Amino acid sequence: MIQCVVIADDLTGANATGVMLKKRNLRTISLMNLDRVDFKSLSNYDAITYPTESRSIDKELAYNRVHNIAMLVKSPDIQLYSKRIDSTLRGNLGSEIDAILDGLGDNRVAVVVPVFPQAGRIAVGGYLLVNGVMLQKTDAARDPKNPIHTSVIEDLVRVQTRYPVKSIFLDTVYEGVDTLAKAIKRSASEGNRVLVIDALQIEDLDTIADAVIESGIGFVTVDPGPFTAAVAGKLIAIEQNRIEEKILLAVGSVSNLTKIQLEEVQRAFTLLRVEILSHRLIDPSQRDQEIQRVVDEVIGMKDDYVLACVVTNSIHPENRIDFKEASLSLKVSEEELSLRLNNGIAEITHRIISQAPEFKGIFSSGGDITVAVCKRMKASGMALKQEVIPLAAYGTLEGGDFPGLKIITKGGMVGDKDGMRKCVQFLKEQLSVE
Repeated sequence: MIQCVVIADDLTGANATGVMLKKRNLRTISLMNLDRVDFKSLSNYDAITYPTESRSIDKELAYNRVHNIAMLVKSPDIQLYSKRIDSTLRGNLGSEIDAILDGLGDNRVAVVVPVFPQAGRIAVGGYLLVNGVMLQKTDAARDPKNPIHTSVIEDLVRVQTRYPVKSIFLDTVYEGVDTLAKAIKRSASEGNRVLVIDALQIEDLDTIADAVIESGIGFVTVDPGPFTAAVAGKLIAIEQNRIEEKILLAVGSVSNLTKIQLEEVQRAFTLLRVEILSHRLIDPSQRDQEIQRVVDEVIGMKDDYVLACVVTNSIHPENRIDFKEASLSLKVSEEELSLRLNNGIAEITHRIISQAPEFKGIFSSGGDITVAVCKRMKASGMALKQEVIPLAAYGTLEGGDFPGLKIITKGGMVGDKDGMRKCVQFLKEQLSVE
């Protein structure tokens, strides 16, 4: 059943947003001629995109095209409406926002997040920057059909729309979901029908998406695609009655960089995090019980999450094991203690994948962990496919218990603070298209 409608000002934009929705596990179709569409035949799709080819035409005609489509597709079954705009704000920005608001006719607010971080489009302090350059200084400003004379997003929108406009800046976004949700709700209650919100990174889009949903206001997303995809993933994908391919993170490294990277993953994604008590994993009398506890917790909560992570509590400095002291206490070598930790994480990983086949991808952090996981899964090797970031590889397991299982391996000291997030995002994308 169609739950998301994207009205784009050109075909390229419609398709680009459609691909982003597909990566969010939404079955998406790009329509080109509504006169020939039987909407009953689209019941197997979650989302539709439609181009009005209205970027460079008269603003009244652009309004009519968008308004007519909004009137045609509006339905109580639709969870999300989107007005796809150009990533450099060219075209009939304001009149098309007015058109979709008027067409839906239910006092929604247009939430404008005109960024595309992957393509160098960011919004800071109300200004749109393209690859670090103010919009008015880029080639987009000299477009013969749609010249841009300012980098201030609110100003560009205000001169074209008849509705009140308000901006919410990055400092409020970084205050977190609750604070941002209150700001959005307050701004809407003041009569502002168009809200322009800053965003710098991909994870900011998730924060804004959560805040808009939490605010409880009726809204339309207005953006080049990434924000719409973030909102759609939260509003629609979770509600679908289909098995969504999941990713398990097996994190054994206890470096401070790994701790920071994992925190960045938690900011960017909704993550089930289960901590392994390291001191129990190295103690033969408690080992099996601890392994089963962690497995049971992940399996018991897996249906509520796409991403799950098992990580030793030694990632917190105060919980790190004194191997010399533990070696004397347990009367084994320090090397044996390390093997017990690595093999314990590998056993947890194996049991989870065995019991929950919807986990189709693994991210492993720490070279020793990767070796232990591959050995426990009896893999003969890893078929390498691509470098994700320097010193992090993507591939599939060969042979063993789970042939073809997708995996990304990364050392504990590899990458910047976003290194793990980039790997997880890459693996999510591979699972969505392969």
